[in-house]
This record gives sequence, structure tokens and C-alpha cells, in this order.
Amino acid sequence: MDLRHFANLHGRARTRKAVLILERIEREWHTLDESSRARLLGYAGDLAEFMAASDESPGEIVLACRNFLADLAITASPAGHGADPSRDALRAINRFRHTLAAISGQSPADWDFVAAPRPPQTHALRQPGMRAYLEDIRSPFNVGSIFRTAEALGFEEIILSPECADPLHPRALRTAMGTIERLPWRRAPISALAAMEGVFALEVGGTALQKFDFPLPGVMVLGSEELGVSREALGLCSCGRVEIPLVGSKASLNVATAFGIAGFAWLGGRPKE
Repeated sequence: MDLRHFANLHGRARTRKAVLILERIEREWHTLDESSRARLLGYAGDLAEFMAASDESPGEIVLACRNFLADLAITASPAGHGADPSRDALRAINRFRHTLAAISGQSPADWDFVAAPRPPQTHALRQPGMRAYLEDIRSPFNVGSIFRTAEALGFEEIILSPECADPLHPRALRTAMGTIERLPWRRAPISALAAMEGVFALEVGGTALQKFDFPLPGVMVLGSEELGVSREALGLCSCGRVEIPLVGSKASLNVATAFGIAGFAWLGGRPKE
């Protein structure tokens, strides 16, 4: 956006537009070459200088802009370079964006975060045949979070019940951070579990995570946030059920969090007996 057009915005609208511009820069950062990054960094600096000099900017915005410009000066100085100057610059933009968002009254949510791509890790080996069945999970946030975790752990497929939230819901898409496009998924009725191999439920009353013999290939069944895995689905879990031992008074985990713990154990990182 040309700064002349940006000057036509006023008050909170100007601050929120700045937040959107900085978010766009963050999302494109890892796709750009060094010269393009330098150009966008210069634009972000010009934006901060304009807002700091504007009579409309309250003191907290002026301070945020000056802190950002100081961060840019450090990243531009050879003496201030860390191991990765580009990453330091991106961190400065990220900090500036979140500060402006807070000033404008926007509370951060998980789907507002911009995840930087990372190289694959070599500490764990992919286990072929890991799949998950999501039975009536209603929250798009949880569905997106499960997709993100499943892709990171090397799952081959996600299967959703007919009543499960739509992975293409905007909230699911933002939470999944691009993994819904990478990980195969389909819908199938609960009865389809009868024809699948190695079906087991993540549900209370099962074998403790440390002692469970995870099948490969296999399908982990996750139940709804409110009711857990249904009796019908449990009847089709030929390999039984696994539970995560808990010690707190609540003794309860969010379904996406529980999936991450059990999924990592299935991958091969579970504690040794």
C-alpha cells in the first residue's frame, strides 16, 4: 500500500491496516529473495517513521514505532547481527505487529500467528500407515489443530465422520497453517471402521499410553469434545483403546492436545518401560 493512501486512514483503522500490512510481509517473507526482503523491510521502516511522526498517533504507538526502528537499526548493523540477520529482522516485524494489534484492541488468537517453515527433523523416523478418524469433532479450531499435528508427525490420512467440522472452514484453515492442503483427507461413516486395519480409540478406561502396543498400520479414533468416542465406534476398535494417564484434579485434555501426545507416542517417542 502506498503511504499516501495509508495517510488517508485515521485512528484505529490506520493501526489495524498497519497490522495487516505487517502480517502480509511475514507471510511472504520466506518466499522472497534477499533484495525483495530488503525492499519490504525498508517499506516497514517507512511505515513506522510515518506513524511515529503523525500528530494523530498516541504516545504508545509512537513508542512502538521507535522501538521497531531501533530494532531495525540493530539488525542492519554488522555488530548487531546474530546467527541469522534475516530471522532477526522478521522477529522485529513480528514484535511490532503484535504490539500494534494489542494497542488497537485485538487479542491474539492462535489462527493469527504466522508459522515460519522449518526444515524436517531427523530425530524420528516416519511410521507408515498412521491414520486418524475424527468422530463428530465440532470445533473447526480443533480440526485444524489436529491436521497440523498429524502432518508434523507423518500421518498418512485423516478420515472424518459425516458430522465432523469442515476442514475447509476459515477457522480450521487458519489453525492448520497450510497442512490441510498437504495431508489427504476424506469423509466416511463410522461403520467404515469395520473394514479398516488396526483400529483403536484414544479414550479413558484404556491401556496406559506407556504400555499400549500401537498397531501399524492403524487408525486412531478421536471422539467429540463433549461425549468422547461413541459406543458404536468403540465396538469397532479391534485393537482396543489407549488412554493418557493424568494426575491433575481436572483429569481432562483438549482433544487436539491429547491427539498430539498420543500421536507422538505412536510415532515412537513414548517412554520406555
